[in-house]
Amino acid sequence: MSPVLLSRLAESLFWIGRYVERADDTSRVVDAYLHRLLEDPFEDESLACRSLLAIMGLEPSDHHVTTETVMDLLAFNADNPSAISGSLRCAYENALGSRGVISSEMWECLNTTWFELPARRTHANRLGPHVFLRFIRERAALFAGLTDSTMSRSDAWRFVVLGRSLERVDMTARLLSVRVVAGGHAPDWPTLLRAAGAEEAFLRVHAGIERPLEIAEFLLLDPLFPRSAIHALEEAEECLAALEGPSTRSGPPSSKARRIIGQMRTSLMYTDRESLLDELPELLEDISDSCARSSAAVATQHFGSIHSVMWETEEG
Repeated sequence: MSPVLLSRLAESLFWIGRYVERADDTSRVVDAYLHRLLEDPFEDESLACRSLLAIMGLEPSDHHVTTETVMDLLAFNADNPSAISGSLRCAYENALGSRGVISSEMWECLNTTWFELPARRTHANRLGPHVFLRFIRERAALFAGLTDSTMSRSDAWRFVVLGRSLERVDMTARLLSVRVVAGGHAPDWPTLLRAAGAEEAFLRVHAGIERPLEIAEFLLLDPLFPRSAIHALEEAEECLAALEGPSTRSGPPSSKARRIIGQMRTSLMYTDRESLLDELPELLEDISDSCARSSAAVATQHFGSIHSVMWETEEG
């Protein structure tokens, strides 16, 4: 039986999972955009960067926006919890208060990452932003591996994975929105695969044929790929079922958050593949809305508080 977990610790663990995943996924989206600009010298840099910032919920004050602006706002800003540095700051601060329930290796990973960011930013100024973004992805992968290999499968672990899963669903939807919303200024479909860490897995399934329908279907509906929306939804639903107790795992969900996640997962399962691209904008909006509502429901039920459901202003 899992020991009783204080609500403040559960909240910290949930947000650690979300913030580390947010830093990871934001680095992927930004990297995809910057590679697009490098590959196409005729691309309008300002328009492309403004499209990216709009998707991430930011409106730049300057008319002309550069890649330096993007990095300052989405990578280096430690005061914004939606930026990479801000996400890692929030994860670090939540970990400070929950060192008794996470493993020492998880804490060392976050502590080292946070204090190494200034030096990594200096390197990025000399060598380019991709060095910094790759470092973030590597540290996030290390933290995820340590979480899964050094924590018992208790409620503490479930809250970390729940936060990670909800953030992953939302960010997969945001990554696809880069293509849907930004149109001509967005990375092409193969670039989105690379941004999601899905290129090799996709090519093994589809034998090198990179058609938009298959890519969108893979990122949303593939049950075996861990970064797909439906896989992350299933993982979140399993965590919520376990948190409700063993008697409810095979029965109807008793929590609002689990119902929201289950309904979204079922909706994705029965999506008409042939009309997926036509329905993609509405579907992505539904996914983001479900993530926001389920996150608020988790906060109400387990933490005794309600956080803002707007992604760019959430704080834990």
